[in-house]
Amino acid sequence: MKFLKNYTLFSLMVLAMGLFAPACKDKDPGSPADSSKLVKSYSYQIMYDWNEKFLEIERYAAGYRPGPAPRALAYMSLAAYEGCIAGMPEYNSMQNQYAGLSVPQVEDGKEYYWPEVINASYAYLSERFFIASADDLKEKIGLLRQQNEARFLAATNQEVFDRSRLHGEAVAAAMWQWAITDNVGHDAYLNPFGTYDWQAHYQKPGDWVPTVPGPGKPMFGYWGNARVFAISAADRLCAAPLPYSEATNSPFFAQAVEVYNRSGAGISYEDRWIGQYWSDDLVDVTFSPGPRWQAITDQVFVNKNVDLETAIFASVKVGMAINDAAVACWYSKYYYNLERPESYLQRVVDPSYEPPLDNPNNGQKGITPSFPAYPSGHSTMGAAAAEVLTDVFGIDNAMSDLCHKDRTDFIGTPRFFNSFYDMAEENAISRIALGVHWRMDSEVGVDLGYRCGRKVNDLPWKK
Repeated sequence: MKFLKNYTLFSLMVLAMGLFAPACKDKDPGSPADSSKLVKSYSYQIMYDWNEKFLEIERYAAGYRPGPAPRALAYMSLAAYEGCIAGMPEYNSMQNQYAGLSVPQVEDGKEYYWPEVINASYAYLSERFFIASADDLKEKIGLLRQQNEARFLAATNQEVFDRSRLHGEAVAAAMWQWAITDNVGHDAYLNPFGTYDWQAHYQKPGDWVPTVPGPGKPMFGYWGNARVFAISAADRLCAAPLPYSEATNSPFFAQAVEVYNRSGAGISYEDRWIGQYWSDDLVDVTFSPGPRWQAITDQVFVNKNVDLETAIFASVKVGMAINDAAVACWYSKYYYNLERPESYLQRVVDPSYEPPLDNPNNGQKGITPSFPAYPSGHSTMGAAAAEVLTDVFGIDNAMSDLCHKDRTDFIGTPRFFNSFYDMAEENAISRIALGVHWRMDSEVGVDLGYRCGRKVNDLPWKK
């Protein structure tokens, strides 16, 4: 009987070990002990707060549009994603996709408060990406960090809070060290004109020339070689534009007439509204056209009351998509070097023509962005963002965009859309109504953007 009793006890111990061993073996290192500690158990709020702070600061940041701002969003959101990946069991880390990126890992079996990981990471990177911003704007970074820290410490304990803060900072520091190895993109805001000589690239009628008012030289002639996250070198070049022509029966001239009729002296209220609503061209007036899509994404967070995991995933995909779209677009712009409609219309159609883009802050009128036309940056970045947002949230996303609600210095009255694709298409057409792009710029830009967005979607995000 004693032997049978001991044997039975031993058998129960072996059975117990067999039951628990597989669970231990399959557990991801550093994964939370229970589902209440997963990233998706928290609200979107911390991502929303830092995205909105980014948009507030970037509005006044000279040299960040069109490329450096999307670039900063991509790195910041990727740091948040990698910092929280241990609490997102359905997702893969992206660090193996990028040579030179090495991200610190969480401590095995330790608890983390994921909102503080994000808070520390965004604060660290915001201070560095916006190091040249005005002091009052940089103070807002520190204030948001402190406000969040007070709330998060009250929601957890000192040990978990400190561990989370240190992890967020460590991941952000690693991301920053990788970011600065991009010799083209790093600190590009300090020298947006580079050494590009537009006169040396003017070879024939239809090539880009400076417009007035403007700096007299093109911006970011080198941006097509900045780092990308999903597209290949071959993906940067779009299809060729229409052949240049001044013949009145040519397709090129027909596109000029369209711009003239839609944006000239007889512009309709609807076209003026659409053009101003999507503009986002001017520093100090609004955030820039790429980050505009992060502002749209933030509205989706609120409308759908998404969890933190979804907010991180949507943000990193938008950041990567608009970064890669900007790089591809600027590579194509300077490859084809096509002049703006303003230059052609004043030379061929009407010397008095001016595009209806005015600066409400300084009174400048008839502004055209200072870089080649083809393809449209707005169209490319907008389509890329629409593609990844549709992948995250689905095709049926009817909403009113409130990006410029209550603005009185231009027409910012909200507009209603049935889908992100509808937004992207109107965003593209708005550039014709504003007189700064040809139809082909917008249409080919949308196609290029969708292709960039699909490349981001195709990354191995899910397990």
